Amino acid sequence: MAGRTARAERGADTRQVMLDTAERLFAVHGVHAVSTRKISEESGQANNAAVGYHFGGKPDLIRAIVREHADRIEAIRSALVADAAGSGDVRAWIGCLVRPFTEHLDSLGAPTWYARFHIQVAADPALRALSQEESLTSPSLRLLIAQLTQTLPGPPPEVRHERLTMARHLIVNMCVERERALADHTPVRQPTWNALATTLTDAIAGLWQAPVTG
Repeated sequence: MAGRTARAERGADTRQVMLDTAERLFAVHGVHAVSTRKISEESGQANNAAVGYHFGGKPDLIRAIVREHADRIEAIRSALVADAAGSGDVRAWIGCLVRPFTEHLDSLGAPTWYARFHIQVAADPALRALSQEESLTSPSLRLLIAQLTQTLPGPPPEVRHERLTMARHLIVNMCVERERALADHTPVRQPTWNALATTLTDAIAGLWQAPVTG
C-alpha cells in the first residue's frame, strides 16, 4: 500500500511539472511550435512519450491546463458574485467579470504564463472550443451576466452579447500585455494586478453603458 501511494504521489508530481512546463513553453513559443517530445525533455523525463502516458496527447494536455486554471478562476468568481449579491451597481458586476482573471494571475506569483497561453488557445480555430468550455459550464459566470443584465437592462440582447465579447478580449489582451512586460522586465502601465483590474472595470463599465446608435 505504501509503495503504491508513493508511486501515485510521484506520478502526480510529474504530471504537475509537465503541466507547468507545457504552459510556459506554449506561452513563450506558441502552441503549435512546441512538440510533446520537447515538453517531456524540458520536464526532465527520460521517456519522450511521457506526455502521452500522463495525458494522452497534446489536445488533452492543453485541456488539462485550461481546466486547472478554470477551476481556480471559478472559485474566485463564485466568491465575488456572492459578495456582490443584491448590488445595483453596474461596476460591482463588471468587477466580477474582470477580477477573477486578474486575481488569479496575481495569485500565481511571477512570472506567469497563463494569459499568453490562454490567448493563443482562444484564437486558434482548432483549440477555441477548449477555451469556451468555461463559459458553457460556469454557474457563476451565467449568474453574473444575468445580474449585470438585470442591473442595466439595455442595450438590446445582440448588443450585450457583442459588448461582453469585447470585454473578454479587452481583459485578456490587457493581462497579456502586463504579463509579458513583467516577464521581460520592461515597464508596466499599471503597478499591480489590482490597479489593472480597476482600470479595466472603469473602461468596461463605460463600454457597457455606451449609447447604441444606428
